[in-house]
Amino acid sequence: QVQLVESGGGLVQPEGSLRLSCATSGFTFSSYAMSWYRQTPGKERELVASTSTTGNTTNYADSVKGRFTISRDNAKNTVYLQMNSLKPEDTGVYSCNARRWDVWYVKYVNYWGQGTQVTVSS
Repeated sequence: QVQLVESGGGLVQPEGSLRLSCATSGFTFSSYAMSWYRQTPGKERELVASTSTTGNTTNYADSVKGRFTISRDNAKNTVYLQMNSLKPEDTGVYSCNARRWDVWYVKYVNYWGQGTQVTVSS
């Protein structure tokens, strides 16, 4: 059974920090690119950060570059998102995503977590 369980969200003041974790099971974690998305009411889901299967390549939304860091531990089947210098506009539900290309079925395989709420407010 595939599971992605996010943790680490909460209420934080502006300029504060949070570290999100996404613990996974039920699939070969090291074969999947991992990403963090966030959803805010009234807005489309936004890709925040992504990392390759090895963690050697990372990408970030312009809005979080220099403040957020995505990392992964393939031995622990876990991906992290370190968020520093948080702003009110970072508020949202953060979800992790696992994705790989299936060459047999010629399509992407996607798994999603349930999400964790991050609220940045004074």
